[in-house]
Amino acid sequence: MYKRTIQACYIGNFIGALTCNLAPLLFVTFMSELGLSFEQVGRLTLLNFFTQIITDLVFSRPVDKYGIRPFITLGHFLSFVGFLLLAFAPKLFSGSPYTGLMVATVVYSIGGGLFELLLSAIVQAIPNDSKEGAMSLLHSFYAWGFIVVVIGTTIMLRLFGRENWMWVVLIWSVFPLLNFINFLFVPLAPQVHEDHRTKIRELLTSRYFLFVLLGIAVGGATEVSMSQWTSTFAETALGLPKEVGDLVGLCLFALLLGTVRAVYGAWGSKFPLYTAMLAGSVLCIVCYLVAALSPIPFISLLACIFAGLGAGLLWPGSVVNGANKFPLAGSSLFAFLAAGGDTGAAVGPWLIGLCADVFPTMVTKAPWLSNIPQADAALRSGMLVGTIFPILMVIFLIQMRRAQKRNA
Repeated sequence: MYKRTIQACYIGNFIGALTCNLAPLLFVTFMSELGLSFEQVGRLTLLNFFTQIITDLVFSRPVDKYGIRPFITLGHFLSFVGFLLLAFAPKLFSGSPYTGLMVATVVYSIGGGLFELLLSAIVQAIPNDSKEGAMSLLHSFYAWGFIVVVIGTTIMLRLFGRENWMWVVLIWSVFPLLNFINFLFVPLAPQVHEDHRTKIRELLTSRYFLFVLLGIAVGGATEVSMSQWTSTFAETALGLPKEVGDLVGLCLFALLLGTVRAVYGAWGSKFPLYTAMLAGSVLCIVCYLVAALSPIPFISLLACIFAGLGAGLLWPGSVVNGANKFPLAGSSLFAFLAAGGDTGAAVGPWLIGLCADVFPTMVTKAPWLSNIPQADAALRSGMLVGTIFPILMVIFLIQMRRAQKRNA
């Protein structure tokens, strides 16, 4: 009965990957053609996820009151309009193209926020014996969408030329329009009735939930910081061609990310989620350090790629942990978790860009990196600061386990 609904959710997560990752693939183009700085393009990512955070929190109550369909269709429509604004920003805002980029980012990010809030809730409400597997499989389509976006954007930029990037954005805008029509008709499972719903106060006073919330924040920062900056890092800091950074670096990162989620979706019952998330966090710590400090560009790129293996379960695993503990929480649970993840996803890449501008010579303290070019040193320094995110993830996972045992 709900097969078409699940397929629409998979496509929705693909579009979510589009709203989060299309602009970063154009960062170098924006910097060269519009004269933007590292901090300015990083600020677009901050604005993207900050808008999603506000959307998550503002729409949770209306969704519980009026139902999911009006808002999931609204999300797709706004994503479509936002991509149109992004494509035409230099013409519509000829006096200040960066302002146009920011306006477009806000519009399509509201759509992305609604995806974050609603897609997991839709899948969670569908009768299923394995909620963990279904949720992990849903999030794997974000990674597959990421790969398609990277490959498709790279090919189209090669065919059309970087100066015609706006045509690439217009082509991608077709997808949210088509899925908007899809969600007008697919069946949706009934949500938790208000009389049985877990109260927000109960969520926010739970020590376990607070650590889940902090965990998804730093998990989001760990994943998205690497995915947002790998293309620019490979091209600017490592001196690799853009095609290599995008097709090899980003796609293999996303492939490992999606594979981990798909494998857990299929066989997750055989692996303790806590252990898998802890091992992934430790792997991410190693990958961030190697990416920032290795004197060999190829080794740094490999570290960026294998971070996808470590980060794969941090975000969806946190959603599963929260949903399993509070199965009757309704949209409020997914709103808080989406807001937490988006907070990390917003602050993480922006912080790396900020540190690249403010502390550009941090890694040159290492003797083997003392003579590297300034652009190389700047982004490596930002990546080094990013190591704090998986370190915090380890701490919060341990605290979560302690809170769980204390409650038991």
